[in-house]
Amino acid sequence: MALSRLASSSGSSLLRPLTSALFLTPSLRRPISSAADDSTTLTIETSIPFTSHNCEPPSRTLETTPKELMTFFRDMALMRRMEIAADSLYKAKLIRGFCHLYDGQEAVAIGMEAAITKKDCIITAYRDHCTFLGRGGTLLQVFAELMGRQAGCSKGKGGSMHFYKKDAGFYGGHGIVGAQIPLGCGLAFGQKYSKDETVTFALYGDGAANQGQLFEALNISALWDLPAILVCENNHYGMGTAEWRAAKSPAYYKRGDYVPGLKVDGMDVFAVKQACKFAKEHALKNGPIILEMDTYRYHGHSMSDPGSTYRTRDEISGVRQERDPIDRIRKLIFAHDLATEKELKDIEKEVRKEVDEAIAQAKESPMLEPSELFTNIYVKGYGTESFGADRKEVRTVLP
Repeated sequence: MALSRLASSSGSSLLRPLTSALFLTPSLRRPISSAADDSTTLTIETSIPFTSHNCEPPSRTLETTPKELMTFFRDMALMRRMEIAADSLYKAKLIRGFCHLYDGQEAVAIGMEAAITKKDCIITAYRDHCTFLGRGGTLLQVFAELMGRQAGCSKGKGGSMHFYKKDAGFYGGHGIVGAQIPLGCGLAFGQKYSKDETVTFALYGDGAANQGQLFEALNISALWDLPAILVCENNHYGMGTAEWRAAKSPAYYKRGDYVPGLKVDGMDVFAVKQACKFAKEHALKNGPIILEMDTYRYHGHSMSDPGSTYRTRDEISGVRQERDPIDRIRKLIFAHDLATEKELKDIEKEVRKEVDEAIAQAKESPMLEPSELFTNIYVKGYGTESFGADRKEVRTVLP
């Protein structure tokens, strides 16, 4: 079998079957109509054990509810459909410029949100659509921003790489590789200074893990015991470069040396949730910690990358079959008779409709006025004047 040959020949950890053990008494196995609430408790184990560096790992065992399972399924299905729709819009030239999709990595965004509050901060790189949605952003804001419309979360001026939602503690996608890491540590400094018992998650990819600014920011965060959680979303390819070609030590959770670290199955939403809960508690007491999320992207690095020149189609399909985060939740739901196959398909139909309606609304949003080129540049109220090339004609006075 091609998949087994791939796994055995490469020794890769990309392909790992779901081995979660779930325990539920037969009397509690009911259909979704009566079981999808918080009154029933399910005790489960994460797919694989956590691997730790300079700390004791959290327990593999955790509790969930039918309601949480169903919410995870719907939220991840919504994210997946949103990214697939963005792919189509890009190919139709309704989205221009850079566009980096998150399909395959949904468990990281959803599991992280389940463990924290909106008072905690998140800052990430340019693969930011789903993180924004998880923070409470709307589909309309997503698609309008992608298409450069006024209803976008950054008023259509940021595009795919620059989503933002300050009121929910989301300080954006950033287009410069690794630049968000010291900014995230700065947010953590503000949190410690304010003594508000919150933390910052600074997300970056394996491609940014060798950046010098990461180690500089981590050093001062450790000196000052800042509540900073550095999350390496290791999807195993920095653009088209495999991790083993770019890093002498691809054990990114150990790269903090004196800073504790944890390796997490980033395709298991419950493992992510447990790890983030553990990391928040640790950071508030002891300072920074590194989480390495072992995850995978199905699309190429960006829409200009077919994603098949540096990896095989068998590898991609193998991860889909063995580790897909949505299918894992689907199997857990079926295992406990929480919903039928038809009910889950109905949810997916609802999600598709919701996405289609948001796209239609986004298309109705007007494009930016030319005058918007002069806004969001300087501090308001200074009356700065903008001249033409000859410095004689005043073109506009900036607000």
